[in-house]
Amino acid sequence: MTSQATAGDRIDAPVEGVAHCATKATTDGDVRLFLWEKYVETPEGKPAVLFVHGSSMASQPTFDLAVPGRPDSSVMDWFARRGFVSWCVDMEGYGRSDKKRDIYCDISNGAEDLAAATDYVFHKRGVRAFMTYGISSGALRAALFAERHPERVLRLALDAFVWTGEGAPTLHERRKKLPQFLATKRRPIDRAFVQSIFDRDHPECAEKRVVDAFADAILALDDSMPNGTYIDMCSKLPVNDPAKITMPTLVLRGQYDGIAGFDDLIEFWKRLPNPDKQFSVLAGVSHASFQQKNYRMVYHILHAYFTQPVPAYVGPQRAHPASPPTARAHA
Repeated sequence: MTSQATAGDRIDAPVEGVAHCATKATTDGDVRLFLWEKYVETPEGKPAVLFVHGSSMASQPTFDLAVPGRPDSSVMDWFARRGFVSWCVDMEGYGRSDKKRDIYCDISNGAEDLAAATDYVFHKRGVRAFMTYGISSGALRAALFAERHPERVLRLALDAFVWTGEGAPTLHERRKKLPQFLATKRRPIDRAFVQSIFDRDHPECAEKRVVDAFADAILALDDSMPNGTYIDMCSKLPVNDPAKITMPTLVLRGQYDGIAGFDDLIEFWKRLPNPDKQFSVLAGVSHASFQQKNYRMVYHILHAYFTQPVPAYVGPQRAHPASPPTARAHA
């Protein structure tokens, strides 16, 4: 399935990338966070989407992956060509951000990173609120950030999310290694580990050349990853309270995803207070949505939610929600 472009889309336009450095103040001193911005022609006057990465890879391999012969491989470019400014940030301990502190870099720390990153973008570009997408532990980070700073999130998309962990075979297996994760702040990764992300649920969901390119990009930046999100997801769930997530929210669950239990997510979704919410099952997708064969289907679902009209009526007991900015073109 592919998204149909409209006349206003710039599907062949060159996309500019700009590197930024934000600073997060901590009790151990300042921490530098790497931000990556992409847009067509100018970032001015456009809605912004913030992409939040998961436990075992930095942001650019996940959201700005180039694979020869694979159209629209970069979701950041895809959204930029449809009128958005795309942002991502390497969490502390990942990629091009600082790795100097001897900490686990847990989900709460990641939410603090998002607060620092959005502070920076506000002062640099004047953006006050974002369409926000998180995947896997990035979804937990994004959700916690949304709880703490609801005014900064216009719409929230949670992909491969986990609430209590019930019905998640991947987490069941991972909990067996909890003592090992607690014993050290970081865990080594290699090409075989990246391959295992795609093999554990349903290997046919992704092409080998895409997995290889993904591994190349991840390993060019990191040979180890922080253990904090693994520890949280193995022993501290739930870390998110759906009652505190007040903005419109989309929950995405891959058909074959072993970390996102279906019933668990439905119970979470039922408790979200905003009626402008959706739940989408991603057919033929396992865990890493943007690296799957059906990646453009995922783009379409996400873009549709981020650009849909605000409900004209939501009931007599609710205030009318603030109208989010719309993209210049809707695919």
